[in-house]
Amino acid sequence: MKESMRIVVRGMYDIQKLRIQMGNRVVGNFKVKLGQAPGESEDELDKVGQEILARLRKSYRKITDGVKTFPREATFKGDGVIDTYSELRLVKGLFDLEYAENQQEKTIKSMLSGFAIWNEFLHGVPGVGPLMAGVIISEIDIHKAQYPSSLWAYAGLDVAQDGNGRCRKKEHLVERDYVNKEGEPAKRVGITFNPFLKTKLVGVLASSFLRAGDNKYSAIYRDYKNRLENHEVHKEKTKGHRHNMAMRYMIKMFLVDLHMEWRRIEGLPVSEPYSVAKLGKVHKAA
Repeated sequence: MKESMRIVVRGMYDIQKLRIQMGNRVVGNFKVKLGQAPGESEDELDKVGQEILARLRKSYRKITDGVKTFPREATFKGDGVIDTYSELRLVKGLFDLEYAENQQEKTIKSMLSGFAIWNEFLHGVPGVGPLMAGVIISEIDIHKAQYPSSLWAYAGLDVAQDGNGRCRKKEHLVERDYVNKEGEPAKRVGITFNPFLKTKLVGVLASSFLRAGDNKYSAIYRDYKNRLENHEVHKEKTKGHRHNMAMRYMIKMFLVDLHMEWRRIEGLPVSEPYSVAKLGKVHKAA
C-alpha cells in the first residue's frame, strides 16, 4: 500500500507541475491577446493571471454548458473571450489537467485512513494536510530510520563536512558505487538526500506551520529565531538568513517528533536525538 501511495503522490505532483506550466502558457497567450505583457514565471499564477484564468473558466463553461459531447469545430461559436476553436482546445487541455490533479488528491485522501501514522499522529498536527501526509508516508521508510538524525540526513537537513547546511554544492556531493549500463562497477558523485522530500518539507510544510497559527512548531520557530537574533555569532546575519535557519530548525524538530511517534506506532525501538541522549539538551518552545 505504501508503494501505491508513492505512485499516486508522485503522479499528482507530476500532473501539478504540468498544470502550472500549462496554466502559465495559456494565460500568457491570452495576456498577449488582451494587450498585456506575458509573464515568465514557472510558479503559480499572479493576481492578473488568476483573473484571466477565472474569465477563461467562465467562458469555457458558457460554451460547453448543456453540451453532451465536446463542441465540434464546424459548430463552434466564440464568445468574445475564447474566440477560436484552437483556443477552446487549449483551455480544455488545462482544465483536463486540473481535473486529473483533483482526482489524484481525492485518491490520496482516501488512502490515508489505511496508515496508522496518519490516524494517530499526523492528522492532529496543525499545518499537516492530507497531501503533505501523503508525501511523508510515501517518501520515508521509518524502519530504516534508526535515529532522528537519520531522517534529518535523508531530508537534507543535516550538516555537511564544512559545517554548513546540506545542499547541492560540489563540496557536499559524495562518491557512490553503482553498476553502469555495461554491467561493470563504476563510481559517480551525487547528492546525499531526497530532494523531493526536502523541497516539500522546507518549501511547503514550514510555511504551512506558520500559517496554521499558534502551535508547537510555530512556537519553536519564533523561539529559535529570537535566539539567533540575540546570538553573537548570528545576530549580524540578514533577517532572511535567520528566517531560513529557523524554518530549517523547526522542520528538524518536527522530524524528531515524527520519528518518535512513528517508531512507537510500528513497535520499533525509539532513540532520543543526539542532543538529548549525549549532550543532555532538551528543547523548550517559547
